[in-house]
Amino acid sequence: MRLNNPVKEKLRNGGPAIGIFIPMPSPDTVEIVALAGFDFALLDAEHGRISPTDAYPMILAAEARDIPALVRVGENDRQVILKYLDLGVSGVMIPQTNTPALARDAVESMRYAPAGNRGLAGGRTFDYGQGGPMSDLVPAINDRVLSIIQFEHIDALSHVDALLETPGLDVFFVGPTDLGQSMGYGGQIGHPEVEAVIQQVADAAKGRGVALGIVAADADQTNHRLSQGFQMVVANAPALLMRASKDMLSQINR
Repeated sequence: MRLNNPVKEKLRNGGPAIGIFIPMPSPDTVEIVALAGFDFALLDAEHGRISPTDAYPMILAAEARDIPALVRVGENDRQVILKYLDLGVSGVMIPQTNTPALARDAVESMRYAPAGNRGLAGGRTFDYGQGGPMSDLVPAINDRVLSIIQFEHIDALSHVDALLETPGLDVFFVGPTDLGQSMGYGGQIGHPEVEAVIQQVADAAKGRGVALGIVAADADQTNHRLSQGFQMVVANAPALLMRASKDMLSQINR
């Protein structure tokens, strides 16, 4: 398994990384989005139906096409996180990390000691014992994993400074839909009060050494978020397929 993570390197260097959520168990989709030019595939095991068993061939597909596979899990649970990490994902996203304690738990679950409490064993992570001594590989594997926590509830706003200072945190990812819902604006995409909170988070993150992430439906939204200082922007595979399909059908003379 390669130990570098090109997405982490892009973010560290200040550049953008554009990826896509894939909620369906489909290695083919992973290959297609890689060939299209996305920087990473984000397997959605929170809102999608992807299990560790489903994820394994998707991770292999990502590796075959030379992009990292990341995963969003459904719970901030050490053993759930471990399952996907040991399969070889290059990063983990944890939803609803609304307090500093939850954020620390999330990040520590992704790191071997002394940086965290990830369970240490052989297997695929260490090339089944052929990758070299564990003691040499542990620091590199710790550095490879992209740690992502989600800001998606208004209650977390009072903790935003502490959340951004979580040791080992790589990406602070805003979830506008759930954030809006927590503010009483469920389904009101782009509501001014929600956008004001998003801007407040973007301002708080400046100079912290943590990359900002967010979702975006299209190129215009992506460009807007990049101009705000977001570096990691993620589209959604079903939405892109739906939009392209409807666009094609609308232009057919029947």
